[in-house]
Amino acid sequence: MATEASEVELTFEEDAQLTNCMRIRVLSLQQKNAKPQEGEKLLKPNEYMYRLDFTKQKLKFLWWKVHLKTPGKVMITGTSQHWTPDLTNLMTRQLLEPSAIFWKKSDDVEVQCSEADVQEFGERLCELAKIRKVMYFVLTFADGVEPGNVTCSIAFKA
Repeated sequence: MATEASEVELTFEEDAQLTNCMRIRVLSLQQKNAKPQEGEKLLKPNEYMYRLDFTKQKLKFLWWKVHLKTPGKVMITGTSQHWTPDLTNLMTRQLLEPSAIFWKKSDDVEVQCSEADVQEFGERLCELAKIRKVMYFVLTFADGVEPGNVTCSIAFKA
């Protein structure tokens, strides 16, 4: 008897320890008056590291759920499967395209997005989930949005 596919909703969780570690890298370079490695991605003040933990590996993208409590914009950029944050610095070539961009204007009731990009990004995450149990993301907050006023999740069919 075949079992029915189930829906899996994963919430993006801020990785405060990793964000702080990457901010220390920026401060260290500034204090030493040193340059980053060629192609190294340094976190800007409005960027934070988040993670998804994949409990299942065979997934089909369903939908995004993004809530912005205030008007503004959040951009979610995935990192490639080769980046290990405990061992290496994040390089710009390890950032995935396209990013998922969500925004809300002051007169909007619903959060807006570029449907094609978020669809492609969601499908790409399914491919990466086949070989990854954890994925990391750079979330960039702009136009008045801060980490505390955003919730973001993505759903898959397992």
